[in-house]
Order: sequence, then structure tokens, then C-alpha cells
Amino acid sequence: MPYLTGTRAGTASTDVRAGFGVPGFAHPLVAPAEWGELARPGRPLHWVVLNIADGPGVRPDPHCLEAAGRLRNAGVRVLGHLDAVHGARAFAEVIADARRYLDWYQVDGFLLDRCPTERAELPEIRRTVGALRTLRDTPHIVLGHGTHPHPGYAENADQLVTFSGPWSDYRWSQAAEWTADHPPERFCHFVHGVPRGHLDEALRIARWQGAATIWFTDRHDRDGAFDPWETMPGYWDEIVSRIGTGVSE
Repeated sequence: MPYLTGTRAGTASTDVRAGFGVPGFAHPLVAPAEWGELARPGRPLHWVVLNIADGPGVRPDPHCLEAAGRLRNAGVRVLGHLDAVHGARAFAEVIADARRYLDWYQVDGFLLDRCPTERAELPEIRRTVGALRTLRDTPHIVLGHGTHPHPGYAENADQLVTFSGPWSDYRWSQAAEWTADHPPERFCHFVHGVPRGHLDEALRIARWQGAATIWFTDRHDRDGAFDPWETMPGYWDEIVSRIGTGVSE
């Protein structure tokens, strides 16, 4: 298979412990069980994205305040969702949204969704990330490319989302060669439509491609008609168990 190309340079072939990066569930009123489950002790969570209304909304939401507070009390990092599409929104609007996330929800960092990938867009993203880092001490910044960007983006963020899409694409995907110069903790993979019977294979792909933060779900986007990240995977308990024990090569 394409991902079985050998051990990545600079990466141990054993025990890179994976954890979950949750792209963002539906509103806590719609998905209360999902938000409650994330706050349970011992879940292998790296972070959870809070997205009220394609951003922080126009006023503090008490239900989201409660959900974010429960996660922080459980020691889980909460990230605010920002749209990073260059040209779609003014720089000042993005920073204003970030301030609202901090003022209302005390987030620990940000996911810049729909982040560009080309070298020409690097200065604008560098400017945005630089401004975000002045808003609080050591914010965790994730760039949500969804595919492999120009390697220069790795200099501007704590993590990059280098795959976001369906299992049918993921199972034949390959990591860009430049990613081998960075540890697995720098990369995230979001995959929807992963069948229960292929969980082991999906976890092995993430390990071989060097992505330590993952979110796998059996939910489908139905050609863009649904958000596959809004609800918990049907095999949540099973994948939590597999992440906790590790998957052998």
C-alpha cells in the first residue's frame, strides 16, 4: 500500500502515542452526550475545537461556556475555530473573533480552518499567527489545511492538519517527504467514513505517516450534505481502547 514506505526519518517505529483532536461537535444542546463524554477522565484528548456559529458568535453562549469549562476542568485544551481563508475575511475580523473567544470562553488556542497551502499565502498566515500569539501566553495554534501545504507553514504553527477527508482517499494517501523532518506531534489527520473493520489499518496509516493527533469516525459527509464531525463515532469506546493500548505494526 502507498503508506507502507518504511519508517520515517527521525521517527521511531514504535510507540508514538496517538491522541484525539476533535474538529468540533454540534452545539451542546444538540449533542449533550458527546460533550459530556469528552469531559470524562482518562480520555486521550489532545484538544477539542469550540465552534459556536462558524466562530464565537455575537454573544457568550451559556451552554458553550459550560461545555468549555467542563473540558478545561478536566485538563483538556480548548481551541477556538477561526476561518483562515485569505481574502474572504479581513485580518481585523479574524483577530476580533479570536479576542471574543478568549474573553468569553478562555480558549487555549485556535484552529485556523480552511488554511491556505501555497507559498504565496505564507506572509498573511504568518501575520495572523503572529497576532494571535500576542493575545495570550503560549496559545496552541493549529493550521487546518486538510492537505500537505508548503513546508514553510510548519514554522508558523504548533500543528498542521495535513489530511482531512474520506477513508476512500486516506487509505491510499502518502505523506509529503518534508514531513519526515518533524516529529509526529506536529501533524493531525481527520478521516471520516472509516469502517469499524478498518480501524487498525487507519491507525497504522497515521503511525506510518507520522501523525500523532487524529480523529477517525464512521460518519459520512454524503457528498458535502452533512458535517461528519458533529457527532461521536459509532465505535467511540473501541477506538478509545485501541488508542490507550496502542496498535502493533
